[in-house]
Amino acid sequence: MPTIRKAHTVWQGNLFEGSGQTTLDTSGLGTYDVTWKARTEEANGKTSPEELLAAAHASCFSMAFSNELDGAGYKAERIETSAEVGFKAGEGITGSQLTVTAQVPGIAQDEFQQIAEKAKAGCPVSSALSIPITLKATLES
Repeated sequence: MPTIRKAHTVWQGNLFEGSGQTTLDTSGLGTYDVTWKARTEEANGKTSPEELLAAAHASCFSMAFSNELDGAGYKAERIETSAEVGFKAGEGITGSQLTVTAQVPGIAQDEFQQIAEKAKAGCPVSSALSIPITLKATLES
C-alpha cells in the first residue's frame, strides 16, 4: 500500500482576480496564499504551483542523490539542491532546472557526474514529470 500525503486548496473568484490558500494537510506545516499574479509576475509573499513543485523536486533529488551515492560507496557530507521550475502563461510548466552542489569525500569528478545523472533519472518526482529536466552538478572540495 502506498504512503499517501495530502494537501488541499480553497480558491475564490476567477483565475485572474481570485485567490486561494493551499494547506499542507499531512504535515500541518502551514497554509500558503496563492494567486495568478503571484504565479505569473512577482511572488509578493505568495506561492505558486511551480514553487511548490520546485520544492518537491529539489528535496526528492537530494534524497535520490544521497541514496545513489551511498549505493556507490560514498557518503555525502552535504548536498544542496535548488530547482527552478518555469511557467509561461498559455503554455504551462516549461521545465525544471536542478542545480546541486555537494561535498562527497573521495569521489572522482566523472563518477560524481554519472551518479548525479542517475539520481536525476531515478528521482520519483523527475519520473512523474513530462517536462524537460536539466541538471548542473558541482562537486565541492
